[in-house]
Amino acid sequence: MLRVLSRPATRMMERWLPDAFIFVIVLTLVAAAAAMLTQGTHPVDLIQMWGNGFWELLQFAMQMLLVLVTGFILASSPPVRKILARMAGLAKSRGAAIVLVTVVSLAASWINWGFGLVVGAIFAKEIARQTRVDYRLLVASAYSGFIIWHGGISGSIPLTIATSGHFTESQIGVIPTSQTIFASWNLMIVAALFVLVPLANRLMLPLEHEQVLVNPENLRDRETAPRSALPTPAERLETSPLLMYLIGIPGLAWLMMHFLNGGALNLNIVNFMFLFLGIICHGSARSLLAALDEGVRGGAGIVIQFPFYAGIMAIMVQSGLAANLSEWFVSISTATTLPFWSFISAGIVNIFVPSGGGQWAVQAPVMLPAAEALGADVAKVAMGVAWGDAWTNMLQPFWALPMLGIAGLKARDIMGFCVIQLLVVGIVVGGILYYI
Repeated sequence: MLRVLSRPATRMMERWLPDAFIFVIVLTLVAAAAAMLTQGTHPVDLIQMWGNGFWELLQFAMQMLLVLVTGFILASSPPVRKILARMAGLAKSRGAAIVLVTVVSLAASWINWGFGLVVGAIFAKEIARQTRVDYRLLVASAYSGFIIWHGGISGSIPLTIATSGHFTESQIGVIPTSQTIFASWNLMIVAALFVLVPLANRLMLPLEHEQVLVNPENLRDRETAPRSALPTPAERLETSPLLMYLIGIPGLAWLMMHFLNGGALNLNIVNFMFLFLGIICHGSARSLLAALDEGVRGGAGIVIQFPFYAGIMAIMVQSGLAANLSEWFVSISTATTLPFWSFISAGIVNIFVPSGGGQWAVQAPVMLPAAEALGADVAKVAMGVAWGDAWTNMLQPFWALPMLGIAGLKARDIMGFCVIQLLVVGIVVGGILYYI
């Protein structure tokens, strides 16, 4: 059934979905038109909002670029490539390959979303080197694991409201992760996705004659230039493992002290960990820099598109469009159904504001008073927003950019499969949130 549904969805996306850069331009125009038509925002004010917000994601864009680059450096190092190759060897069939890459990506994304994006992409490439399986579905399956991130231990909304001093503390207090991430109903959602997402991906597997394969030679990492027989002093420094250990070991020591002192796992720490593990694993500056050169090439989409998404976020927030959309969903909710409608509204807002923390800043001032007025469970409402934010990432190519950069694909190549994943996950998560 899902294989049949995925065929027209894939054909439609391949034909009609433009490059992700065109998508963000169209999304900008849609957000601007909606703000003018529904909020009465003057075009001059609209341009002012858009321009003022255009560079608000620069720090985050750099963090995302480093997720891609440092993750690629680590994953392309000789010891890690051997581990991934052995794991990929566990896939003895096409179906097993799809299930394996999905489960690995789900597990990695539950731990940390940046880690999941990079590991999923690299692992998909390694499996494609060894197994003749549809490469589009393989990468889409790796991306589908990302759906779980906001219900995992790096979820920005549950971690925010569990931190003393957060911006809504005076209203809701501090809500521990035992009521959100580790609540029984949230773990039920996570467990359901660990079963159903791999199954859905397996059921979309095209017939052998319909597969789109990739030449394994095109997936091989570039070899480092061999050391010359009579190296110069500069070449000796470039190939010396000593320098790598002298800088890499202190980096890992700092990382250990960070965790021993109760430090959290955030995006900067993940990038720091990837970088210094990569330095140690490569063992020479020449090998490291060769991986860096190759990894940076996939980051072009991040560099050019993130500022446009920052502009869209500014339009949605400052015009009041995002808040009014949330208020409409609140108006049709009850104490029981508010978590479900929070999920739906967050899914829609996420298409225009693809940032968990940014989305919570927009929706919290609407959802929290509604939860208080209706007597709804605040933790469930907050997680409804969190799961909605994660859900429509299957439709929004913003977060796929790092993975697509590593895999060497375009958004149109995987989005047909992602639409089916969107439907499956929406039914599962929405159903559980509706009835809990």
